Amino acid sequence: MAAPRGAYACDPARSRGRQFDEPPSETRSAFRRDCDRVIHSTAFRRLKYKTQVFVFHEGDHYRTRLTHSLEVAQIARALARRLGLDEDLTEALALAHDLGHPPFGHSGERALDRCLKAFGGFDHNAQTLRVVTSLEHRYPTFDGLNLTWETLEGIVKHNGPLLPRADGRPSAKAAPLPVGIEAFNRVYDLELWSFASLEAQVAAVADDIAYDAHDIDDGLRAELFSIEDLTDVPLLGGLIAAIDRRYPALAEPLRAAELIRELISVLIQAVMNETAGRLAAAKPASVDAVRRSDRALVAFTPEVAAAETAIKRFLWERMYRHPRVMRIMNDAEAVVGDLFACYLRQPEELPEEWLPPADGEPPAAFARRVCNYIAGMTDRYALTEHQRLFDSTPDLR
Repeated sequence: MAAPRGAYACDPARSRGRQFDEPPSETRSAFRRDCDRVIHSTAFRRLKYKTQVFVFHEGDHYRTRLTHSLEVAQIARALARRLGLDEDLTEALALAHDLGHPPFGHSGERALDRCLKAFGGFDHNAQTLRVVTSLEHRYPTFDGLNLTWETLEGIVKHNGPLLPRADGRPSAKAAPLPVGIEAFNRVYDLELWSFASLEAQVAAVADDIAYDAHDIDDGLRAELFSIEDLTDVPLLGGLIAAIDRRYPALAEPLRAAELIRELISVLIQAVMNETAGRLAAAKPASVDAVRRSDRALVAFTPEVAAAETAIKRFLWERMYRHPRVMRIMNDAEAVVGDLFACYLRQPEELPEEWLPPADGEPPAAFARRVCNYIAGMTDRYALTEHQRLFDSTPDLR
């Protein structure tokens, strides 16, 4: 059941607008337009063939960045509906949150970060901002998608403020901002010292819920661990015991499906309970009051937060660091590193639209150009390019 819109929700009629002025739509709110622009973007379509954990050709039933983003959006909308938030803004942020991921998941990100070490490194969140503000080319009068201030804010700050705060005003930063975010913020201030909206906070926690659940599901499908291996993990053990009492001798695939369903429900309810308490204590009368809060207002209950950390620890040890996964991801890192070195050495191998200016450009700018090209690749395109440029390409199986 949908809750009445809260005073702390973002209101599209009161949006701070877009970087480049556009006439409003007669049929869609500003945030609905943002969501639609993300869905129709080239970067969003490419998520279909970008790795979540398993490379695309390992099986049709494993999650990709696209299916992950859709699951995040479903959970985020459910939470937004119950909290009285703007569902369209929440969905836009959920669907956009991984647009900056390179091929091969976090392995590709690590490889690009090493390649760009001398030029500020690589951060997938900054790359998402780059995608939606400059790399998408779909409009005649501006680059990017020209999303609303609230959507850009949520993309950049969904995990919290990026600058320290002093009396509600920006102060000296404690650490360098990712390359791209700092430069864009000088042009279009996203108030990096503040928290983002509740819609952005909901999208962030929905991301945690989705990948906890679907990585367990994919890990079981890949036989990296069994349901019995999960019985000692906090929260999961209790859910498994309750399922076994309710459905004795249930077939393993249905047992796993029931576990995932129950886990998602428990995590959502924990967020609802904790968030309701924090909102009651903070009493934010506006979205700006949310931004000025001393802590995030969307969170798990402490007990479930501890259990969720334990789930992540189990997945790290038994799935992400599994020898089979590590072997493939190490090979994937090498593919990305090879491509970067080749394009840097032989710019003529880049497509025409990605070539540097005829009079050249500074090394940092060219390295970022190459990075932007590689980061936009799907897994299969990266492998195809590697096969074109090198005599031998890892099989990644």
